Amino acid sequence: MSRLLVAVIVGSERDLQAAERAKKVLEEHGVLTEVKVLSAHRNPKELERYVEECEAKVYIAMAGLAAHLPGYIASRTDKPVIGVPLEVKLGGLDALLSIVQMPRGVPVATVGIDNAENAAYLAIRILKVAGYL
Repeated sequence: MSRLLVAVIVGSERDLQAAERAKKVLEEHGVLTEVKVLSAHRNPKELERYVEECEAKVYIAMAGLAAHLPGYIASRTDKPVIGVPLEVKLGGLDALLSIVQMPRGVPVATVGIDNAENAAYLAIRILKVAGYL
């Protein structure tokens, strides 16, 4: 029986295109994935509940602008979180800096701006090392 291994979370429906690119790579490698639209700003309680109850082993969180989503998730789980900064304004640099500059003890692995595919490849490597693949 398959089990969910990666949860891809975006903060807005406009970010679903990037999420689908990551999901495609994961599914090509046989990784069961689900995509959710949950905002750290608009529905934080629902997001927190999802993170607490989710059986996924790795999270991929995609966000633009202030990009709090990956850090919010990382502050509520010990599971690996991969942040994907999205280009919405300022060439995505604002999102990149928001994701990569996390405080000590709240790590978020970060890939390049709009590089959803690399987030998927990194998740696959994490799952392989952990023995899930």
